[in-house]
Amino acid sequence: MANRRKLVVGNWKMNGRLTSGLNLAKDVADKASAQKPLAFDVVLCPPATLIWPVAEVVAGSPVMLGAQNGHAANHGAYTGEISAGMLADLGCRYVILGHSERRAAQGETSAMVAEKIAAAQLAGLIAILCVGETQEQRASGAAETAVARQVSESLPEKFDASKLVVAYEPVWAIGSGELPTLDDIRRIHKAIRKTLGPVGEMVQVLYGGSVAPSNAGPILAEPEVDGVLVGSASLNSDGFWAIAEKCR
Repeated sequence: MANRRKLVVGNWKMNGRLTSGLNLAKDVADKASAQKPLAFDVVLCPPATLIWPVAEVVAGSPVMLGAQNGHAANHGAYTGEISAGMLADLGCRYVILGHSERRAAQGETSAMVAEKIAAAQLAGLIAILCVGETQEQRASGAAETAVARQVSESLPEKFDASKLVVAYEPVWAIGSGELPTLDDIRRIHKAIRKTLGPVGEMVQVLYGGSVAPSNAGPILAEPEVDGVLVGSASLNSDGFWAIAEKCR
């Protein structure tokens, strides 16, 4: 097994105003700075309105910056969109792409996600590709097949494995408080690596979906799990950091 570094990503989703967002980012940056050198990596993905202010707050700390979405085009008449190059200009190193909430609410297809990943990597960003099965797919025993297909269809024909992270987030687990078993997580993560082919062992595969301080320890102790993508629990600095420290 490759020596993959643990990665903890906070996805704030559409949460945080200027004051609360900056306070949250500062708290996390202070906690990370107090433990230099960190034995794991930390990324915060605030809403687009907070990317630049948060970038200034975390500057000089071990905390890295990410975005929650990016457009496939470099520029053009795409009202309301932000390109990968623009995100890089703001100081982002990561971008979350293909989250199930966008696939469901914004109608994003895997083909669209593949185009976004290509654009993100071209701009020098590390793409965090989100994949996961629905409750129906899980109940029918098709979870592994569904996730493997989603990985294959969401990647461009030529992708840079060094600029790719895959986050396994079962759709039915996000925000539900429910989690798959450790055996299920291990099995799906292995299926993701198999789908990626020879580069599978070098790509970080995260788990996401109702991650909390109370359950993060066993998940992060699983050798196939290279970190976590944290949703609501990332909105509290103490809770988020309690999860991050489980990487030890």
